[in-house]
This record gives sequence, structure tokens and C-alpha cells, in this order.
Amino acid sequence: MSGIERGRGVALWSQIGDILADDILKGRVRQGEQLPSAHELAERFGVNRHTVRRAIAALEQRNLVRTEQGRGTFVREHTLDYAISRRTRFTQNMRNLNVDTDIEFLADTREHPPAAVAEALGLARHEYVYRIDTLSHADGHMVDHSTAYFPAARFAGLPAVYRRLQSVTRTLAEFGVNDYVRKHTRVSARLPEAETARLMKAPANRPVLHVQSINADTRGVPVQYGITRFSGDWVQLVLMADD
Repeated sequence: MSGIERGRGVALWSQIGDILADDILKGRVRQGEQLPSAHELAERFGVNRHTVRRAIAALEQRNLVRTEQGRGTFVREHTLDYAISRRTRFTQNMRNLNVDTDIEFLADTREHPPAAVAEALGLARHEYVYRIDTLSHADGHMVDHSTAYFPAARFAGLPAVYRRLQSVTRTLAEFGVNDYVRKHTRVSARLPEAETARLMKAPANRPVLHVQSINADTRGVPVQYGITRFSGDWVQLVLMADD
């Protein structure tokens, strides 16, 4: 049986959408699982593919599925509420969400910073920074691709400490910065660079949440400039008015 009824005054695509939504909400189709193709669903319900596509579009509007061009339609996963406040801490955010996290270190270099980074950190162009690139996972899912810059003169040997502690907060504390606050955050949606798309295994045509930030110590001196590309499928940013 297809489960739909013709002639009862409810559009077939709407009935199909309700049946698929019920499968999703009751867990018969798991988060992240791919739905059958439009052709397979058309055969299941005895309708044409145009009717199925209308049903899928309705599910997308209800934020129950996402469609990836060339791959298919997948059940949406629950998003993580990532808090941005005066004291934004990745580890604390993940702990609050009760998820297991893992940081993968990609590279660290000592280099002259780009002009925008030097200005943000209050450095002259001839001064050096440490650049650290990482991938973050939560419950086995890719959360972000991050690039962090730290003044090298102030934090000599920082990359080794960061790799050992896997926490910006604990790393800065090793250098005497026991507290720091978010001085600036800029959020935009943009298409990922090729390297980010490759690392995050994401379609190049799906925007990421691009977050640029500056953290400063309690005297107002910048200690970190960061660029974080969050997966829009997994993360939604929550701006907090206060800690």
C-alpha cells in the first residue's frame, strides 16, 4: 500500500510529504540518512516525479531534509547551538551541549601575517605570528575548519603547547593569560574556499558560516585573531548579550 488516498481533497504531494515527515520524526529514517531517489519514491507512491519533488520541497521548507546537488536528499541532523559571547570558548560550548569533541591539527607555521591580521593584532608587518590550522569534530561530525593567529614574540613556542593541551584557553593560561574576552566578531555566509570544502568534505556550492574574531586579554591587548568556517548544516550561532 502506498499510504496515500486519491480524491479526498488533499494534494498527493502534501500526503507524501506528511508520510515521509512521519518516518523522519518517528526515527524510521535516521538523521543523516539518504532518502530514496525521486524515481524510487515515485514508484512507491504510484505518482510522477514532479509530485515527489513537490513533497521533498515541502520537507525542505519544514527543515526536515537537505538536498545536495548531484548526491541526493538527506535527513537533516540536529544543529548545535554555538554561543558567541564576551567569553567564547569552544570546549565549554561543546561541554554545555554534552557532545564529544576532537581537534585535528593540520599545520602550524611561523610567518609574517597578512595585513588585516597584523592590524587586528596590533603588530607591525615585519613581526611574526604563529598560524595554526585545525579541524574540529563533535560526536564524529565535522564542525569547523579554523585558522588561528597568535603574536609569536609574546607566545614563544605556543604551537607545541597548543598541540599538547588542545585548548586555546589552557594554552594562553600557560603564558600567563588567565582570562581573555571577545573584542570583535564578524559573521558572514560565503562559499567555502576549495581547501575548506575538501577538508570538510562539503559541496563547494554550499555556504559556510564564516566567523572572524579577535580575542584580547583583560588589558585590551589582542592575543588571538581567528577565522572559523562553521558547517551550516551542523552549527547555528547564538549571540549572547552577556555571560
